[in-house]
Amino acid sequence: MSENVVQLHKTPEPPSPEASVTTLTVVPDAPAKRVPLWVRSGKAIKRAATHDHTANAGRLAVRHSMYVVGGTRIMGRRAWDGRTGARYERMLRAAEAQGNYEVGAEWEERLQRFREARHRRRMDLLTAPVDAAKGALVGTGMGIGGLIALGVVLAIANEDFADVVTPLMAVIEFIRLLITIVQVVWGPLITIGPFLALLALWAVGRKQQAAPNWALPANVRSTEGEPITPSIVVKALRDLGVAQLRNAIKEMGDAGASMLGPIRMAGCGVEVDVTLPSGVSTVEVQDRRRKLAENLSRHEHEVFITLPEAARTVRLWIADSGALDEPIGPSPLVTDETMTADYKTGKAPWGQDLRGDGANLSLYQRHLLVTGTSNQGKTAALRALALWLALDRSVQFWIADLKGVGDWAMFDGIAQVLIEGPSDEHVIQATEMVEDAVEEMNQRIEARRQDPTVVFPPLFVVVDEAQLAFMCPVVGDDKRPYGGSKATSRYFMAVRRIHNQGRAVDVMMWQGTQDPTDQNLPKLVREGAHTRASLVLGTESQARMALGDKAIDGGAAPHLLRMGLDKGTLVVASDGIDKPKGQASITVRTHFIDDDPAAEIAERAKALRDGATTLRVIERDERDPLADIAAVIGDAARMRTDEVLKRLHALDAAVYRAWNNGRLKRLLEEHGEEPKKSHGVMVVRADDVARALANRDTDGSASTAR
Repeated sequence: MSENVVQLHKTPEPPSPEASVTTLTVVPDAPAKRVPLWVRSGKAIKRAATHDHTANAGRLAVRHSMYVVGGTRIMGRRAWDGRTGARYERMLRAAEAQGNYEVGAEWEERLQRFREARHRRRMDLLTAPVDAAKGALVGTGMGIGGLIALGVVLAIANEDFADVVTPLMAVIEFIRLLITIVQVVWGPLITIGPFLALLALWAVGRKQQAAPNWALPANVRSTEGEPITPSIVVKALRDLGVAQLRNAIKEMGDAGASMLGPIRMAGCGVEVDVTLPSGVSTVEVQDRRRKLAENLSRHEHEVFITLPEAARTVRLWIADSGALDEPIGPSPLVTDETMTADYKTGKAPWGQDLRGDGANLSLYQRHLLVTGTSNQGKTAALRALALWLALDRSVQFWIADLKGVGDWAMFDGIAQVLIEGPSDEHVIQATEMVEDAVEEMNQRIEARRQDPTVVFPPLFVVVDEAQLAFMCPVVGDDKRPYGGSKATSRYFMAVRRIHNQGRAVDVMMWQGTQDPTDQNLPKLVREGAHTRASLVLGTESQARMALGDKAIDGGAAPHLLRMGLDKGTLVVASDGIDKPKGQASITVRTHFIDDDPAAEIAERAKALRDGATTLRVIERDERDPLADIAAVIGDAARMRTDEVLKRLHALDAAVYRAWNNGRLKRLLEEHGEEPKKSHGVMVVRADDVARALANRDTDGSASTAR
């Protein structure tokens, strides 16, 4: 049986040698279609029209053309104002818009006088031709007569009758020469006269920059650092967003500048008083400080708004662009090695105000409070005042640095007490230091009652980072908290007592604190400071706590200072510093004194003093004060407290130098005893000390000197 084989894939036969080989040839694309001429021309025209050279040329042509147009408008306005009462009417409307009717009545009277004078001039024009003709006839006759008389004199002198008319002929020849000159010059003058007039108008327009802003040169178009002029200030106020103010300025015409006082140079900026129209309050302008600054081409921190004594008036201080970012230079304490201080009559060179004038602060019998956000220069500002004061050898310091990083270490050897550290133990020591100052104050008051002529050395109690003391949670053995803002708080009440009476006997309280709140800076304490200064703060409510409502309502704004950029810039409310009349505060850029220069100043202060053994309270020596008191009393039944203190100082000056009557009294009270009076003098009785020793804790631990 035969099989049928089906071949599924046909094997291709090899090409024969005679077979032709086909070669593929790539045909190039057809040539691109030519762009029409009108399209290419349009693109070329667009490139030419938008080229920088074309734009500059167009701007140049428009600018100089508008100079002529603007100059014509300005000269026309001046001529119109000179010939009519338009100027007086604008001033009258401006005064009415401001509600200043007294000034408006004055301008109305001036307008009436101008109209009367203009009426007289016009009436004089009716008789002017006749008077001019008469004057010309008389003048001509007198002139000819004078010339003939001169000719007669000349003829007699020359013995020539022809000389009689010589002067007259000379005048005629001169007139003919003038006519000839006019005939020669008149043609060119007529030709170039219009060009000279256009040139004059162009010069006026160029001086006033009477062209659109976009057409002005690049350096003029830039408003960065633009000089402050009346028109710029009025425009900034008009665009402030206060409808009544905008409408009032529009009614004033171009006389809105009548709201402005003179623009005065003031340090690194200018100052101007603005009398607001009726119906516009100063608060409406104060609340728009940022917008006003931007309208004046300034940053917000470069415009300060304060309220002088005059009603409806705001005082603008406008800094030169970037001027407030420049350093103010070193402190005179650093540059003048011969400088000394006088607590009573002198003033501390603290820095500069915004006008560039020295800002010097009187410290005489003024409690001080410096507050602000952390790391903005609070300690440096407070320390700079203390360094100047240390150059007065009569001033004593008790210092508690509750930050404890060595910012006040240079006062070792100047201060009688120096506490450094942030712990609760340090806060307790600082509280006891302030309480000792209260006792010292009471002793001084008692001595003043007995002898009104007695003089005490000034004592400055300084607590830096005082918020730690107010916030301290520790409660003492007497169940009274060290911190807090209630009548039971030991620190709070001690500060209040010094604020109330310390000034009378030169016991002064200085505090530096951060981020004020009602908890860490109670109202009664902050209001007890005579000098209140604030660095940058976060909110207006904090600013009111720091400086008080009066200063903030008067324009003080530490909450608008720039965090980090305005380090050392303080807003100060005090009667101890010179401020512009009518203002409740002043902004001061303080000198920064670094640690090394501060140490050098402290060394100069030590050289002026006899030297002080500083008691570093937290690093106290272990002694038994009760036993020491018993030892210095000896066999005496009683001894005056001041004599006991002298003997304790002699026993161990390093430990007992900072002791005073208050500390001695408190020690005995802790053990159930207290100094008593004998014949009107405070004394310590030996029996009281013996009982205190006997009643001491059975564990035998002795109280240690603080």
